[in-house]
Amino acid sequence: MATDALPLPAVSRVRPANPKSDRVFFGVMVVVLYATVYYGFAKTYYAAGMMRAALPAPIIHIHAALMTLWLVLLLVQVGLVIARKVAWHRSLGVFGFLVALAIVIIGPIAATNALRRGEAPLGLDSLTFYVIPLTAIGLFAIFAFAAWRARRRPADHKRLILIANVALIDAAVGRWPVHLFQQYPPAQDLVPLAFLLALVAYDLISQRKVLRSTIWASVVLMAVHLTRVPVGKTQAWHAFATFMLGHG
Repeated sequence: MATDALPLPAVSRVRPANPKSDRVFFGVMVVVLYATVYYGFAKTYYAAGMMRAALPAPIIHIHAALMTLWLVLLLVQVGLVIARKVAWHRSLGVFGFLVALAIVIIGPIAATNALRRGEAPLGLDSLTFYVIPLTAIGLFAIFAFAAWRARRRPADHKRLILIANVALIDAAVGRWPVHLFQQYPPAQDLVPLAFLLALVAYDLISQRKVLRSTIWASVVLMAVHLTRVPVGKTQAWHAFATFMLGHG
């Protein structure tokens, strides 16, 4: 028959997303993300009155307010998806993109301010520690931009947005009053790893495989986490941080 020569439609390698399971999983992940951040910053920021909190510089207040706005926006966006208001979700996404851009701009300025004040937690000197906030913001920028590029592919978009937020939890986890984390700072990487493993497990359950977006973003995040402190201890990084100390 003539129709036998017609090409068959391409079969998607990604299983259709289960709307109910996606709403439950990503909704729970956002709640856990909120708890992670609040637990780290409750004493010094949220329970201290936020804008009335005794933060060390005005730029830190701006940075904290932006990060809080981003988290509130994330909650609203997830709520819109749960309510199936996809058009509203997409419209608000434009504002979200602008907030993400502001975070990428203000974040390094706040990190440089901390460098000038000699902030050096985790048993590191201030020049070495500078690599941690800069790489966190850099990872967020990469994943948030990739999520924006994938906005027409919901499965990839929501995973990249989640991982972008996981990239930002370093400062919160570093303030957890957990003895292991304070005595052995590398153990703090267990928290972002737990988020990533939960996402991998969900992919296997919902898609019968791990999505490419989950794989590359998770590998990049953990590779940076495992190598950034050794990089931060190098002479080249110290030279860069010293330059920023005087000119940033």
